Amino acid sequence: MQLLTKSLRCCLARTALRIAPGCSAAGVQVQLQVQAPRSYSSEPVELSFDVYQGEEEPKQAPLLALHGLFGSKQNWRGVSKAMVRRSPRQIYNLDARNHGESPHSEEHTSLAMSEDLRLFLEQRNLPSAACLGHSMGGRTMMYFARRYPELVERLIVVDISPISVPRSTGEMGLIFDAMVDLSLPPTLSMSEGRKLARAKLMEATEDETVDFIMLNLRKHPETGEFSWACNARVLRDFLSRFDNYQSHLEELPPYTGPTMFICGTKSPYMRKEQWPEIVRMFPNGEIHWLEAGHLVHFEKPQEFISLVTDFLNRES
Repeated sequence: MQLLTKSLRCCLARTALRIAPGCSAAGVQVQLQVQAPRSYSSEPVELSFDVYQGEEEPKQAPLLALHGLFGSKQNWRGVSKAMVRRSPRQIYNLDARNHGESPHSEEHTSLAMSEDLRLFLEQRNLPSAACLGHSMGGRTMMYFARRYPELVERLIVVDISPISVPRSTGEMGLIFDAMVDLSLPPTLSMSEGRKLARAKLMEATEDETVDFIMLNLRKHPETGEFSWACNARVLRDFLSRFDNYQSHLEELPPYTGPTMFICGTKSPYMRKEQWPEIVRMFPNGEIHWLEAGHLVHFEKPQEFISLVTDFLNRES
């Protein structure tokens, strides 16, 4: 069972960095959204986001970037800061519902997440956007493009197939069960809590997946209560929907806009023999393979950034 790769340690190091609101680095303007208290909803939710812009005034539709399962908008910070130097677009890094600092909801489906994206564009009077998604985020963006093609200027899918996923819901269920069942006394320090939580999760999955999941552990500054940033209970309850993704996607017409898939040759999340069927869903699609695992954008950042920015700057 391979969810992540050795490049995860690079991901963890980059995620640990933090930029203060209003700061800029090397000509890149960074705005971090102030968060309201966590809310729970089954309606479209207002997604937490960071926005990035280079020195050049944006001339094209913005790019929306969406992370994978257990991830957050911070996973795309370094890549986004590099891309805005090479493409005249704003980049919005989003926290998906039930992840990061976005609201928790009792629903976690491609349809619900597509409505979150629609609301995000609507509230900012944006007629369309380029859309990029990795893993779970890639499946969300594929669904969004086929449901609302007029809102998607072009589509970038990172290391995920619309046809199948390599791990079973049973395997995923063990991870979520461990997360939901975890109980840590509030008297523990953060380091003590992390040690116990990590040991518990190690019983359910491999080392590198645990390291990634542990980025979600939070401790309330006043009560000392431990919690997960991602909504582990709801994500567990909607696991079966992951397996039914293709049947829901087939209800929608193909997306005919420019589409690029970027996949890792060492990752099990996309199989080359699936490409002919995928082209029928995305007839204006192309695929690029990099010598990497599932975290293509961390293992091969320069090649990845070049592919994405060239595609973004290309005439549609």
